[in-house]
Amino acid sequence: MDKKQVKNHQQIGQEQDLFTFSDLVGSGLPLFTPKGATLRRVLQNYIDELLEKQGYQFVWIPHIAKKELYEKAGHLEKFSNDMFPVMSAKGRDYILKPANCPHHTQIFARKPWSYKDMPQRYAESTTQYRSEQSGELEGLARVLGLTLDDSHIFARPDQIKEEFRRALEVNKQMLKDFQLEHWIRLSAWDPAHKEKYLGEADVWEKMQTLMEEILNETDIKYKKMEGEAAFYGPKMDLMVQDSLGKEWQLSTIQVDFNLPERFDLKYTTEYGQKERPVMLHRATFGSYERFLAMIIEHFQGNFPTWLSPVQVTIVPITDRNTEYTQKVLEQLKSANIRAEIDSRAETMQAKIRDASEQKIPYVLVVGDREEKEGKVAVRQRGGKDLGVMEVEEFSNTIKKDIESKAIS
Repeated sequence: MDKKQVKNHQQIGQEQDLFTFSDLVGSGLPLFTPKGATLRRVLQNYIDELLEKQGYQFVWIPHIAKKELYEKAGHLEKFSNDMFPVMSAKGRDYILKPANCPHHTQIFARKPWSYKDMPQRYAESTTQYRSEQSGELEGLARVLGLTLDDSHIFARPDQIKEEFRRALEVNKQMLKDFQLEHWIRLSAWDPAHKEKYLGEADVWEKMQTLMEEILNETDIKYKKMEGEAAFYGPKMDLMVQDSLGKEWQLSTIQVDFNLPERFDLKYTTEYGQKERPVMLHRATFGSYERFLAMIIEHFQGNFPTWLSPVQVTIVPITDRNTEYTQKVLEQLKSANIRAEIDSRAETMQAKIRDASEQKIPYVLVVGDREEKEGKVAVRQRGGKDLGVMEVEEFSNTIKKDIESKAIS
């Protein structure tokens, strides 16, 4: 790729009208436009479908909680510098959630569970909030509100390796679909600074040994790095390299013995005894915002058709063709194709050029001839002329492109 043509995600986001920032809203708080919101929704639908196939159930939690929840979880003790301050309202103290896991423990704790009910897999895409320094904020890559494709699994000890494998399968599929180079970082604790972490040293060593066993058994190569663990447990971080050679930290899988202990979570064994579940934290994209920053730069805005916010732009040659163009639009939308009409008072050539600059995968040109024959003239991104097709034929062509998740 020509280095002169390389743009960062903020430049591309502005050119393609994906997101914006407002001084009145505040730095680190992106506002997503209709196109940007479509891109987020496509990503969420994608990950929800993968998770549903792996047996995850979807939940919903609020964005605040009583201070006591995060006292019990240990966040106020070990993580307070990265949290927004306590809010007091009508005699009650609340916190803007810096993490979703404490809420999910309370969904698990809502009723008794048998060993037969395990594992419980909870998933949702939800926003958590971190109080970053202003100088640390950077476009979508570092924000105050991080929306995670967050999942928590509560499992019996004998189920952990299988659940870890399932989480890895989701990540592998994502890496394949987005064609991302990657490596694995095992983020361990720093035993020289035990005060940074929750739990006893023997518990930490046990968690890290278990994670190394799983990675070795699944034949995954990794680099172990001390001091990079979360305060409640070691984690496996997915480090990816984009098409420009830039490295990003995305998803994570964490083994956690500490939060089940702190929240006194239990299930009943086959022998009628109470036992602690092991908690797994997992995400595939990690933060949607950071993932979007990465893929915008990775593709340089040239999104594959399945991901593109607008998949088709229809260009009528004259106003006489407006009614037929509208029919074509309705036919494409009924086939779940994201299409729009460029009805601006510009020349056809200008509209085609603008669609090219916006990296739209397909442009359909409609004139008197196409209208008379009930067809459309198809141009593919990159200037390739696919000729004249019936609308149904084009729908089948683009559907194959979308279903293949091909990256052009």
